[in-house]
Amino acid sequence: MTNNDIFRRLRYIFDFSDDQVIELFRLGGQEVTRAEISNWLKNDEDEAQTTLYDEEMAVFLSGLIVKKRGARDGETPKPEKNLNNNIIFRKLKIALNLKDRDILDVLDRANLEVSKHELSAIFRKPGQKQYRKCKDQFLRNFLLGLQYQYRPDCNKQ
Repeated sequence: MTNNDIFRRLRYIFDFSDDQVIELFRLGGQEVTRAEISNWLKNDEDEAQTTLYDEEMAVFLSGLIVKKRGARDGETPKPEKNLNNNIIFRKLKIALNLKDRDILDVLDRANLEVSKHELSAIFRKPGQKQYRKCKDQFLRNFLLGLQYQYRPDCNKQ
């Protein structure tokens, strides 16, 4: 999944307006314009689409954490220069204050059964023996489950 795709899905799930997205970026420590947001949201086939880079996506997710959980005391953390699905998943877990059971419920909404052990492997550090890479399909199902939870008006198929 691309950052643009994840960004589009999160914007839809939480029904963020352009002003809210601008505020989330500001909370994460970066100023963005409506034009930038519009270009990030464009369809992948559209030549006017611009890439949402990892650092920008990290700023957006950090802003989401600040919005949902409040700012941390002290210095604002620097955005990651390189993101992967594990980091994105962890940031969403933090922002939404989800416990393991909550995540399993979200995944169940998307008809994906995962054990608690499989889930904990995704949140481990990469050097650990039990670490498991979060694949695109897993993250896609998590986002789909969030969509069913936060947008009950959407049709489950």
